[in-house]
Amino acid sequence: MIIYTGVPAIMRIQRIVAVSTAALLCLTALTACGSDEGKDSLNDYLDNQAPAKNGGTDGLGGSDGNGKTGLPKAGSMAKAAQIVNGYGDCSDISTDPHDDDFFPGDETYDSKWAVSERGACGKGTRIFMIKDLKTFQATYKAELDADRKESPNKGHRGKFLLGQDFAVLPDQKPVIRNAIKPGGLLILNCHPDFNPPSGYRKDPALVKGCVLTDYFED
Repeated sequence: MIIYTGVPAIMRIQRIVAVSTAALLCLTALTACGSDEGKDSLNDYLDNQAPAKNGGTDGLGGSDGNGKTGLPKAGSMAKAAQIVNGYGDCSDISTDPHDDDFFPGDETYDSKWAVSERGACGKGTRIFMIKDLKTFQATYKAELDADRKESPNKGHRGKFLLGQDFAVLPDQKPVIRNAIKPGGLLILNCHPDFNPPSGYRKDPALVKGCVLTDYFED
């Protein structure tokens, strides 16, 4: 007697062969699918896909170690200028320190601040690429603490607009207001008396005593 199961014998054989082939490939790749080495390789891959550090995400979703999301990451001066151009005119970026758009004194933002590149896009807006945001924040706070001995209110409104790997110093209030809208940049504020109205962000920065906020005190 022949009982028809609804699945042709040839198809069953093909499935058996496919399963056997997949098992063989699994055994030969990374020694074994269930091996620790295979897990390590997977973990390495996932680590490489994880959100970037220093106050934001890299477009893959999730949050960094500080729980902040949405801060843009540039990766280059050209990309930073493109981001800033969404908040104010930065269509023409220059990294020549002899350019008329450069501000006297900006050269002090150097390797001590973990600044790797400086740019000026005219109309008073400057961009600083940062290698280590924690070093940048710590240096700013130390300088502010020293200045506050003579000017206690200095820095109460904050100073730098921060992305994930760059800082911006605009010279126009509309640029600041546009930049701190949702999905934009945040203001670094290290003044001990800073206390924004309820409803505004006051996220801990990477340095104790500093916060990132979307509150701009005009």
